[in-house]
Amino acid sequence: MAQRSSTLIALLVAVTFFMENLDATVIATALPEMANTFGVAAVDLNIGMSAYMLAIAAFIPISGWLADRLGSRSVFGGAIVLFTLSSLLCGLSADLETFVAARVLQGISGAMMVPVGRLAVMRATEKKDLVRAISLITWPGLVAPILGPPLGGFIVTHASWPWIFYLNLPLGVLALISTWVLIPRRNEVSQRAFDFPGFVLVALACTTLLYGMEMLGQGHGSHWPGLAVTSVGLISAALAWSHMGKRAEPLLNIGVVGIPTFSVSLFGGSLFRVAISTLPFLLPLMFQLGFGLSAFDAGLLVLGVFAGNLAMKPFTSPIMQRWGFRAVLMGNGAIAACAWLDERMSSALILFILFVGGLSRSMQFTAFNTLGFADVPKPQMSDASTMFSMFFQLSMGMGVAIGALLLRGSMYLHGNDGQAQTVDFQLTFIGVALIALLALLDNRRLSAESGEAVLQRKS
Repeated sequence: MAQRSSTLIALLVAVTFFMENLDATVIATALPEMANTFGVAAVDLNIGMSAYMLAIAAFIPISGWLADRLGSRSVFGGAIVLFTLSSLLCGLSADLETFVAARVLQGISGAMMVPVGRLAVMRATEKKDLVRAISLITWPGLVAPILGPPLGGFIVTHASWPWIFYLNLPLGVLALISTWVLIPRRNEVSQRAFDFPGFVLVALACTTLLYGMEMLGQGHGSHWPGLAVTSVGLISAALAWSHMGKRAEPLLNIGVVGIPTFSVSLFGGSLFRVAISTLPFLLPLMFQLGFGLSAFDAGLLVLGVFAGNLAMKPFTSPIMQRWGFRAVLMGNGAIAACAWLDERMSSALILFILFVGGLSRSMQFTAFNTLGFADVPKPQMSDASTMFSMFFQLSMGMGVAIGALLLRGSMYLHGNDGQAQTVDFQLTFIGVALIALLALLDNRRLSAESGEAVLQRKS
């Protein structure tokens, strides 16, 4: 009975994660039509995507404190209500200012759903069932960024852009009902005081790091301002870390980083997520600019990664049970294979390479996400979930900016001042693979027995 309840909660959280992750990218292909509605240039609507991501980054740090203070069911349910209402406001927006305000509200609610939903799963799941539960809630972060642009294009083609947001309404109502039915109302609240200085420092660090890296990735004379904003983020992060280490009741208890498995999942896992989050950005560009394919054909090829993500799901738990976390994390990785992609390859071979990459991507995601909570005691789950979500959001957001930086660097080395060529993308993917290699070096801190508490392997 407990396992069934845990599975249902994990499925509920997976649906809300999918909504949150999908809305980060789904408007990408709808920007021209939305621009016509608002009477602005399409490029001006990038602020709608940036505002959403920055709001998530700013408010994730407060989610753990709210869950401890009000209870995870109340906060998670409230986040679903706000996300649903803000989605309605997005669809009803008649001008850019209203739309951006609604997107900020969406981001704030998304910041609550991600870590608090994961926390609800952690509290309802026994250690022996953690691999299965984490596997269920991992897939939205993998498939939603890939499905977002083609789904948005389909909706705009066959309906109109507001339906991108109206689709969240029935899902939100069903998710809210399921929350009240499935997630128990436990006496899990605490009276921990709110660390306002810590919140300001952490929120400032998250938003400036994310925005600074985005500015660096854009180029066009924004390098120095981007470096300045990123520097503010790094200084704020250092001040926040120092502040929380000294405070009796900090916003986040950084002592959880002392748990080796959580530390590896946080730092090595973030490097890996930076590397793989470049793929949804770089692959469509390479297929269109380098290979000369249409946007539709490029999107179909990228679905090979999505197919690999799904195909790995039934085998994830047995593989980790058989080999353990260290062996899986050290031996798994196929990102460098993208550096071998060439326009002379057949579509079938390209799909196969991307499919294998999707298998690897899915396995690594689930392994890192599960390992992170393998040895975290229940009282520290709130801090661990919040900190993990912060690093997750930052690493996924930075991936696109770093991918753009590497691509511009490759174009500079090859003397391509205009359109990027296939050789530029190949060198970029080698740089991406080197970032993933750094993650493997961090994984060496693990022992063969790391994470045994959730694997429950027979001797």
